[in-house]
Amino acid sequence: MNYIGSKHKLSNFIFETVTEICGKELSQKTFCDLFAGTGIVGRNFKPFVKQVIANDVEYYSYALNRNYIGNHISFEYDDLMNELNSLNGKKGFIFQNYSESGKAGRNYFTSENGAKIDAVRIQIEEWKKSSKITQDEYFFLLASLLESADKVANTASVYGAYLKHIKTSAAKKIIIKPANFQQTESVHKVFQQNSNELIKNIEGDILYLDPPYNARQYGANYHLLNTIAKYDTFVPRGKTGLRNYYKSDWCRTGEVLKSFEELIENAQFPYIFLSYNNEGLMSQKEVEKVMERFGKYSLKTKKYQRFKADKTENRNHKASETFEYLHILEKR
Repeated sequence: MNYIGSKHKLSNFIFETVTEICGKELSQKTFCDLFAGTGIVGRNFKPFVKQVIANDVEYYSYALNRNYIGNHISFEYDDLMNELNSLNGKKGFIFQNYSESGKAGRNYFTSENGAKIDAVRIQIEEWKKSSKITQDEYFFLLASLLESADKVANTASVYGAYLKHIKTSAAKKIIIKPANFQQTESVHKVFQQNSNELIKNIEGDILYLDPPYNARQYGANYHLLNTIAKYDTFVPRGKTGLRNYYKSDWCRTGEVLKSFEELIENAQFPYIFLSYNNEGLMSQKEVEKVMERFGKYSLKTKKYQRFKADKTENRNHKASETFEYLHILEKR
């Protein structure tokens, strides 16, 4: 999934740094990914640690992590997948409000894909209500739908706007593909809470923080994933069909440093790692000053190429050089 701030390309750098500081033997350690997003970092640590705690305030993220982190015992899903992929489309909420032939005229999906998303989402909910599927299967199927829908979305990677014309990838017929998860003997925990509140009620060994870096609110940029995941009733607002969304203090210039200080103070973890880059609302020196108050501070830096969609009609992508900071605190 294309995702703002995704750590997919940096996952090896993060894993190597954590094991360098905490030791390679992680089998008895609890690892917490407090701003989990799509769960990339937690997934990377899941096979190696005793337990992963994953959290994110957005429901679409909770659904993804409830599958990728929370699910740890395999089950058969081929028949369920085949049935979902054989469904005829239904002109439901997504079709009417977010597809090219819907009443709202928003080109997030083709008419065929919008109707198919409706049919699949309705079927998943019916199976849950009739107890045909378990909670584990429910979130597996929901994660599978979210990722499959994202692959055919007619956007420049986020849902803040749709493209005027249907692009090639969006014109393809949606196929629901399984969101396969890693099997482990251990049980993991997944939350959907405000990070600064949850941190008061959990503890462990390694705390990984990847909060929003700038003023972009994830609830706005990924509102349509929340709508598919929740499949609730509301009146979409404006040209882009926004829903009411959570506004994080981590995206506010006047609030982010206060939120960071409170979180570090309340964290009951001996090792804390913060991913942040040189374009973030907090400067490297501000982060260092806060962390130094609570223990031994160090810093790792990684240069990498980030890709941005430009503003032109053809949406070409341009490489942008960014420095990723991994701030490290060994807390007293």
